[in-house]
Amino acid sequence: MSDLKTFPLGGVHPEEGKYTASKAIEVLPIPERVYIPLSQSLGAPSIPVVNKGDRVKTGQLIAKGEAFISANIHSSVTGVVEKIDEWIDASGYRKKAIIIKTEADEWEEGIMPSDKLNSNISLSKEEIIQRIKDKGIVGLGGATFPTHVKLSIPQGKKAEYLIINAVECEPYLTSDHRLMLEKGEEILIGIQILMKALDVQHTLIGIEANKPDAIEHLSKLATKYNGIKVQGLKLKYPQGAEKQLIKALVNREVPSGKLPIEVGCVVQNVGTAFAVYEAVQFNKPLIDRVVTLSGKNINGGNFIVRIGTPIQAMIDKCGGLPENTEKIINGGPMMGKALTSTEVPVTKGTSGILIFTSEMSHRMPMYNCVRCGKCVTVCPMGLEPILLEKIAENKNWEMAEKEHILDCIECGSCHYTCPAGRPLLDMIRLGKNKVNQLIRSRGK
Repeated sequence: MSDLKTFPLGGVHPEEGKYTASKAIEVLPIPERVYIPLSQSLGAPSIPVVNKGDRVKTGQLIAKGEAFISANIHSSVTGVVEKIDEWIDASGYRKKAIIIKTEADEWEEGIMPSDKLNSNISLSKEEIIQRIKDKGIVGLGGATFPTHVKLSIPQGKKAEYLIINAVECEPYLTSDHRLMLEKGEEILIGIQILMKALDVQHTLIGIEANKPDAIEHLSKLATKYNGIKVQGLKLKYPQGAEKQLIKALVNREVPSGKLPIEVGCVVQNVGTAFAVYEAVQFNKPLIDRVVTLSGKNINGGNFIVRIGTPIQAMIDKCGGLPENTEKIINGGPMMGKALTSTEVPVTKGTSGILIFTSEMSHRMPMYNCVRCGKCVTVCPMGLEPILLEKIAENKNWEMAEKEHILDCIECGSCHYTCPAGRPLLDMIRLGKNKVNQLIRSRGK
């Protein structure tokens, strides 16, 4: 691993906390009820195609992604639709969800058992993309962008590289790591499927150096597949951000406000590659995913969880909440957000649930900026976080737009490194939201 690569600008290295890296993936029992949100992708909410009282099977389509950027949703259990009502989600707000009382686990016709490896890719490029759309596959790295849209290359553009994000640079999270160790062959077949859909000849799998077993395992497997290479990466957060990963692996810079396809790249998460394998080879919709439950004082693990399962079920499986629990985080500690309830369901975008004690959750006292420049030094996008904070504080949204606030990837490196405890990320998130509202208002 002497040829480790990384991105050149900014970045930090927080405590890793990969306590569950050695925990094999377990199947979490199916809950008595699932609460399946209609908004589970970056885009418009899906439209229900079932009604109260309908009996549905596991894998059955229950909500259709009608908009261009949206995704189909399928039942993760067999049971009866109790109601279509509002239910609390990870945002803390109540939003529309399909609530199903579980009766059994009878799978929809056409979904094949996936216990045996299937390396025969028989579908055409167009059929692959349609199958991925039909089965509701989205990016499982957190952004949940519909995968079929990403694979539909705009006219005049060409993909040269498929980049597989297997970095998992957020502290504590280990679901991708375990997936690579336990489902490596399936992931590589999924990558071949993605390569066929994109008509690309070269794939680079980026894995950080704190996962040497995954690097070794996938490197050995990749020797059987043309055009797939595993590249080790130095430990630096946010290595898994799209623009930083592209820079590290192929030394290309995505222009401000543009997408990776501008520089001939398409980025997919390693978990997405596995979901694509199951969808294309076995007709299986995205009805479950691997989720890490972790924290310093909890016996955590990595679990295959049905979509719609309340996170309380995972917590119960691990012995319940420690008495000094202060905060429960959806996602990683750098980019994740605190939850307001343990009744929040697991969704397609849930990579981890973290249990933090009061010692781990408290914020340091806030002081005036000391002009140290650390936030500027660590920003991987070359922004001035303290300037953006002040602009947002003064509600000058036009100036925030001019200072490229929308380029912020919300990695939290600035907040992490600030010795004055300034709420940099909080204010920048607010500013981004207001600038997006401003941009939308111009189009009216």
